[in-house]
Amino acid sequence: MEREVVEVGCVFVGGGPASLAGAIHLARLVDGHNERIARGEAKGEAIDKESIVVLEKGPDFGTHSLSGAVMDPRGIRELFGDWREQGFPVEAEVGSDEVLFLTGRSRIKFPFTPPALQNHGNAVISLNKAVAWLAKKAEEAGVTLAPGMPVAEVLVEDDKVVGVRGTDTGRDRDGKPRGNFQPGTDFRAAVTVLGEGTRGHCTRWLVNHFKLDAGRHPQLWGTGVKEIWKVNPAKHRPGKVVHTMGFPLEASEYGGSWMYHMADSMVSLGFVTGLEYEDPLTDPHRNLQRFKTHPVVRDVLEGAEIVRYGAKTMPVGGYHAIGQLSVDGCVLVGDAAGLVNGMRLKGIHMAIKSGMLAAEAAFEAMINADASRKRLAAYDRAIMESWIGQELYSVRDFHQGFERGLFGGLINAGFVTLMGGGSPIAAGLGTRPGHARMKALKEAHPVSVSEPGFKPDGKLTFAKLDDMIHSGTTHEENQPCHLVIAEKDRLDICNSRCREEFGNPCQHFCPAAVYEMVPDEAGKSELKINASNCLHCKTCDIMDPYQVITWVAPEGGGGPIYTGM
Repeated sequence: MEREVVEVGCVFVGGGPASLAGAIHLARLVDGHNERIARGEAKGEAIDKESIVVLEKGPDFGTHSLSGAVMDPRGIRELFGDWREQGFPVEAEVGSDEVLFLTGRSRIKFPFTPPALQNHGNAVISLNKAVAWLAKKAEEAGVTLAPGMPVAEVLVEDDKVVGVRGTDTGRDRDGKPRGNFQPGTDFRAAVTVLGEGTRGHCTRWLVNHFKLDAGRHPQLWGTGVKEIWKVNPAKHRPGKVVHTMGFPLEASEYGGSWMYHMADSMVSLGFVTGLEYEDPLTDPHRNLQRFKTHPVVRDVLEGAEIVRYGAKTMPVGGYHAIGQLSVDGCVLVGDAAGLVNGMRLKGIHMAIKSGMLAAEAAFEAMINADASRKRLAAYDRAIMESWIGQELYSVRDFHQGFERGLFGGLINAGFVTLMGGGSPIAAGLGTRPGHARMKALKEAHPVSVSEPGFKPDGKLTFAKLDDMIHSGTTHEENQPCHLVIAEKDRLDICNSRCREEFGNPCQHFCPAAVYEMVPDEAGKSELKINASNCLHCKTCDIMDPYQVITWVAPEGGGGPIYTGM
């Protein structure tokens, strides 16, 4: 098959804050280099800024971007010192913090806000708007932006990454070319930067192929399910930030909520469920719906209207789960590299900074015509020597403590705070991946194996498909399924073994009702994959107990439309 081949200097895969910040910073470095050559102060050839390319699978930059989000401005301040004056979109300045412990009907307010959750000086933002703004700045800087351009695979020659291959378009659901078939473009690059976000399939392949996680803890994840509501102006408090723990989770589970008051009477409401739970019936979407029934939330949402819905996973394994970040020809940035402070619930500032450090490494590789691992290893060192490494090291033992349950985790968090990141409670913990902690259905529910009853009312709480209406999700129906399960695994595992052992947990952990067990003519259940519902959150790829589900990028433009998220 003949494919178009585009030779570029540096290709960024994924159009989030890490890639866009990196592309902007690299364009500036190239400008300086070209000016020095023009003045005769440097040797070599000028670099064409248009050879800096950002590939984004969404139909536009920001449409697949979702976060809470309260942003630490440290990263954007380094990228744009006058970021506020330049019009960076801020919903509200944080004006007040609350941390609450919830029981079924009551609340206990923390007498003080833990240092990690103090947000004065931070900004409530919409990541969707922030990414769109960064894309505009990248375009003004001369970077080539390519939305609607998903990537199918990493191109490797002699164990060196030489670029990426775009996803084919115009194949039918059986993989056969249709009349509008076009093979994906090969982008051959001196340096490839993977900024796919959480659990990107190219990053997953690269980590496995090069064993980048050898000797490190397995990455751990949480699924954040989010809604935006337009509330009664009388109940709106711009800049108010509330975090909760407790209800509706059991004491053995990790997770918590956020409620951020944005602009224009909008409230960002979400619940994070740690993907290391034991009960196979755990449902992140149901956790959010139950959370809204608590009086603390119900009161704010009285008379309100839901506006948007979405879901995303986030890496929370922290310092001990960060592996090697570079190979010959390629580096990892942002969430793809696991650069999230789980104790602060923040990663946007690290994503921006990591993109800038990747740009500096890529620039040196380009002007020296040397993108070897030996040269790019300077990026790994730069990450750990920067404030990113310092911040992650200062909370290095935080997440592991929650393996001992909520209260053990809180005690451990106290040790982490007092001891500068270390904790005796966390010794020996964090060495099992989250999916391996799931118990068999009969072990988790020895008396009854029925699904926990919860009936949404359609006003405050919603069924998954009703919530999905607010996500803007669309996919081309007649295309290969981007949730890949080998036919043998579907027959031997999904339709039989998993049903008996775990009760097909994919029906529960997916926040978009993608996975459905339907009876066949013989009365047995078969797995049906409603791929057009997919929110691209990657929960299934992470939490499947058999690890037989692989999420890959669908045709360009498919997925959610996260306006204002």
